Amino acid sequence: MIFRLGELFCGPGGIACGATNAQIGVENFGIIHQWANDYDADTCETYRSNICPDAPGTVYCGDVRTFDMSQLAPIDALAFGFPCNDYSVVGEQKGMDGEYGPLYSYGVKALKLFKPQWFVAENVGGLRSANEGKALTKILSELRHAGYKITPHLYKFEEYGLPQARHRLIIVGIRDDINVEYKVPSAIPYAGIDNTCRTAIEVPPIPEDAYNNERTKQSIAVVRRLEHILPGQNAFTANLPEELQLNVSGAKISQIYKRLDPTKPSYTVTGSGGGGTHIYHWAEPRALTNRERARLQTFPDDYKFIGSKESVRKQIGMAVPCRGAQIIFEAILKCFAGIEYDSTVPNVKE
Repeated sequence: MIFRLGELFCGPGGIACGATNAQIGVENFGIIHQWANDYDADTCETYRSNICPDAPGTVYCGDVRTFDMSQLAPIDALAFGFPCNDYSVVGEQKGMDGEYGPLYSYGVKALKLFKPQWFVAENVGGLRSANEGKALTKILSELRHAGYKITPHLYKFEEYGLPQARHRLIIVGIRDDINVEYKVPSAIPYAGIDNTCRTAIEVPPIPEDAYNNERTKQSIAVVRRLEHILPGQNAFTANLPEELQLNVSGAKISQIYKRLDPTKPSYTVTGSGGGGTHIYHWAEPRALTNRERARLQTFPDDYKFIGSKESVRKQIGMAVPCRGAQIIFEAILKCFAGIEYDSTVPNVKE
């Protein structure tokens, strides 16, 4: 059984990379790309170059709010990582009242239009508390009314062997008329994996000619500041000389000039932010390169991101980690193939 996958808000292809690489040891059982949509031109080019170089016309660049979905080919599965800006605990958390909050509804629209056998929807953990919890309740209700049995779960990807503490709410839905039940894969089988950020970045060494591996030029002040910050510390927890301290009033974001702890997974890779938010090497006084960030997001080294350095940084930070997506897609495939696997109880109360 081959499932044709459609994607909204596809990003640079983290979900697609995980989906198309998902394998369960059953011949002719897998997921293939059918079409994808995103509003960012660089992001679409990255997706085309890596996921469907032989079918670039199947990636539609445009705003989903004005996009004619009826022109798209039939699909068996849908993925949509709807924009998280208004649900992130780091932002203002406008939820449904923000510009991006209602965009999940286009995923619901696609479900009603195409009636795929299953779907995967992804967002930040902050969605649970947006609008006093009412946003998540509304979204889950609409997904159910579209005709799906749903299983929401907060996945902590570092528990699944990924080299990054990244927590994401992922909702898996299977069409009501299909006698298949999705089970959340257990993290126990991944307990022994070495998922430190040092191993992810250094083993094997990044090739000299790797894509997107240009170093950022750090100012003298930033270099001096980093030289006083120990691994795992940030600009507010380190013992900085007065002239290197940051004059910040109010909330102090813990990731500002935070150096990685090489003995642990990385903290969350983000897609935007000003000075001090670029993720900093544990031993060298510098920000990580985009290729190093991509390793923390489990993209393969031959995955080429298109665009300026800042555009690429944003794409990598907004993506779903490939290996995390693959674990979820393989669980879905096993459910449809009737293969048992270690599972756990969903942790999101509805």
